[in-house]
Amino acid sequence: MSEVIVELCQNHNGDKEILNKMIHAAKDAGVKFVKMQCIRSHELTHRKEFDEGIIYGGEARMIKRPYAPEFERLKSIDVPDDTYAWFVEKCKSLNLEPMITAFTKAQIPMLKEAGFKNLKIASYGCGSIPLLKMAKENFDFIVVSTGASYDSEIQAATQVLQGSNHALLHCVTIYPTPMQEVHLKRIDYLKNFAPIIGFSDHSLVERDGIKASLAAFAYGAEFIERHFTILEKDQSKDGPVSINSEQLKTLVEFGRLSLEERKTRLKEYVSDEEYKIMLGQQTRSLSHAELLNRAYYRGRFASKKEDGVVKYNWEE
Repeated sequence: MSEVIVELCQNHNGDKEILNKMIHAAKDAGVKFVKMQCIRSHELTHRKEFDEGIIYGGEARMIKRPYAPEFERLKSIDVPDDTYAWFVEKCKSLNLEPMITAFTKAQIPMLKEAGFKNLKIASYGCGSIPLLKMAKENFDFIVVSTGASYDSEIQAATQVLQGSNHALLHCVTIYPTPMQEVHLKRIDYLKNFAPIIGFSDHSLVERDGIKASLAAFAYGAEFIERHFTILEKDQSKDGPVSINSEQLKTLVEFGRLSLEERKTRLKEYVSDEEYKIMLGQQTRSLSHAELLNRAYYRGRFASKKEDGVVKYNWEE
């Protein structure tokens, strides 16, 4: 049996009542793990090179993501720190496993105090050894996405996490991810380094539904992480890559099947040609789009001290 990690991400829009409804909807779909993201606007870093971006020879060399509007957007969906403890208790009251994504080292003590036992490290933290060490010291189960990570970083991460209960998720950090960029064969590569392997799916729901997630389950993924929403797709930033309650229920039930049953049932949802396209390559270089996103997102958030000193996750 495989599990779905329901990623609530920013789809609550900072509204605690929407968040509450999302938790209950996830429960109704039959999931086990429900996850928030600990995004705090004051930890957003201002790196001037991204205010304008860089275009050279007609090709983007650095994405444009101005600080000021991004800060205001994140500030509008901030939740108070005590919401995280509330989230833990709400999930536990429904027999759900609460999980949280930490984006900075400074968040770790607060999230542990809130009662989280399950921690997610996003793709851009996979190569941040100090962050991984803190995760290992403070949480019972650690899930690390590997998108936009070099193979050497993945190997180093798993060396740090040895002796802990952890999982690696194959992930492609193109938002949304086209079917030809899914590369499910990477699951085989990751099996060399961790006891539990899954897939974090960012495909476009309107175009591809849950095909990539179902295919990953049929390929042997033990976890699928999927963005989830109860709103219309245009009512939140992550809406276009977020599935609804009906799709979530289908995915949960598919993961409950035996691996052989999944392989057989997959043909009801995915053609042989689509599946072949999604398999892709086991070893590959990061694409131009992934490298652009890596450059921006890897340092997007950082721990900030009272004296204004910024500490990135890869810094001691």
